[in-house]
Amino acid sequence: MTGEKERVPALDPSAEYAAARGEIDAAVARVLASGRYVGGPEIEGLEAEFAAFCGVAHAVAVSTGTDALRFALIAADLKAGAEVITSPFTFIGTTEAIHQAGGRTVFADIVEDTFALDPVKVRAAVTSRTAALMPVHLYGHPADMAAFEPLARERRLIVVEDACQAHGAALGGRMAGALGTAGCFSFYPTKNLGACGEGGMVTTDEAHLAARVRRLRDHGQSEKYRHAEEGYNGRLDAVQAAILRVKLRHLPAWNARRRAIAALYSDRLSRLEQRGLLRLPVERPGARHAWHLYAVRVPPGRPGRRDAVRERLAAQGIETGIHYPVPLHRQPAYEAMRLQEGSFPESERAAREVLTLPMHAHLEDRQAERVTQALGAALEAA
Repeated sequence: MTGEKERVPALDPSAEYAAARGEIDAAVARVLASGRYVGGPEIEGLEAEFAAFCGVAHAVAVSTGTDALRFALIAADLKAGAEVITSPFTFIGTTEAIHQAGGRTVFADIVEDTFALDPVKVRAAVTSRTAALMPVHLYGHPADMAAFEPLARERRLIVVEDACQAHGAALGGRMAGALGTAGCFSFYPTKNLGACGEGGMVTTDEAHLAARVRRLRDHGQSEKYRHAEEGYNGRLDAVQAAILRVKLRHLPAWNARRRAIAALYSDRLSRLEQRGLLRLPVERPGARHAWHLYAVRVPPGRPGRRDAVRERLAAQGIETGIHYPVPLHRQPAYEAMRLQEGSFPESERAAREVLTLPMHAHLEDRQAERVTQALGAALEAA
């Protein structure tokens, strides 16, 4: 319509379907015709292909990313009440998994530039009860896993990567999902590799851990109607697996497109950073960012400045996100931990400042250019 501003969505899963519609429709039809809707060759094929993508020996498909985290901890033999150190600046699925696996969450603060766990703060948080570390590759940038390896060896700690936002990220030439005891991925529709529903994956080089995750996802069955332990109904369905196999073939190209968008954003917005109006995300040397989200910081020149910027962008038809507005230690669900404001200042500051810009593999250059222009105007006015 004349005068109507084009909407720029923050995320657009339907664009992926449009781009691969023929392949996806054929894959779904293949499953429906087969009658194998749970388990079977589609699941096995996805697991083999995703393991090869991550460079690990085993991948086990499960129903959600949260189940992936929970099953990985249980399969790694986390003891009841054992402490797991993780970030307060992440989605609650991270800590839900810890508690549902019988563990106890201990938070450590994040580093300013990548929003990942601070290795110095992690070491200070370790006690005799610490059993595991759960670094989060937030927004697609890998955590500093090399800094955790000596601590893990020294204290014999499980290291479970929360790679739910990091499909295709890498560190030192090794893929996310291959950097710890186990890696855990979500296939929520908005992820870099997203299903048309829910899904998750556990990756590992440890055969016994993979075998136990396979039992846990299927009611503890070691074989049909033989239950080695009580488990869960945590299986991925075959239709989602078939869709994910199609999308996995496109993932390298789609991630390359995300990198191109991130580069465009960083180039056009650098002048605003130089003036102190915002801060741009980074990609540390040796790391490969998956650019699940492009998260800028809006420094608080006055109360509500970030929200004012967001409202001005919304008025232009540009969608943005806040991932995440309330750190986990300040959530009502964790009031019993008695952690006050100021406990984790970097996480709290990130929650006040972060704004995520439109980012998906089918965002057009002209749309990204429009985002940068509108953001500049909004920052000037706010």
